Amino acid sequence: MDIKGKVVVVTGGASGIGRALCEAVVEAGARGVVVADLDEAGAQAVAGALHGLSMRVNVADEAAVQQLVRAATERYGQVDLFCSNAGVITRRDEDASNADWQRHWDVNVMAHVFAARAVLPQMLARGEGYLLNTVSAAGLLSQVNAAPYSVTKHAALGFAEWLSIAHGAQGIRVSALCPQGVDTPMLRGADAEGGRPSFLADGALTAERVAACAIEGLRDERFLILPHPEVLGYFQRKATDYGRWLGGMRRLRAKVVGGGS
Repeated sequence: MDIKGKVVVVTGGASGIGRALCEAVVEAGARGVVVADLDEAGAQAVAGALHGLSMRVNVADEAAVQQLVRAATERYGQVDLFCSNAGVITRRDEDASNADWQRHWDVNVMAHVFAARAVLPQMLARGEGYLLNTVSAAGLLSQVNAAPYSVTKHAALGFAEWLSIAHGAQGIRVSALCPQGVDTPMLRGADAEGGRPSFLADGALTAERVAACAIEGLRDERFLILPHPEVLGYFQRKATDYGRWLGGMRRLRAKVVGGGS
């Protein structure tokens, strides 16, 4: 996909990967960008700097996502690329509260569903369109100290796969952006919650680097966009010997939860 001349919607666009995606698509020549976030002031600041449209949107609310697509279409005529990027994480095990599990499900999974429902009709009518879903390497591997996050990211990847299978022959392209650690407010917030730096912090990339990888992946129309190339090797080892991989992940969890770096 050539971003030049395209209209792009980005959820979670006020900061982190979302903000970097907004900046990257404008630099790549997008004719319009819509910055959506719960942080209304942050979205306005990003959109103002990029001469785009900002909206306060709760991605867990389907009506709000539908309104986002309507507003973007009214402003720019259509939506060419929808970056469903917003996400949440909390460091909890299986005993996380039902409310925590539901929040992760709503934001990390259903937001992608709502985005697809809202934007696919116009894309299918044109016979083209692109969905970029920010998932995580946790969707391919796991997050050893965050059960709701790990489980919902697996589901998010599954939905992205399904979209590609169901609509790829109709001109709909789908990519799943799956980074490991990224130096964003989400990672720093998880650090504060856990009381010690994330084990992913040492290899964390900047949000700008992740956005650049996303642009490269969109141009190549790759389904899996892996800013950390080592993730592919981990994923291949997982598929080759699942039992051995699980053993390694148990050791990593013991190190992380037991007070390791």
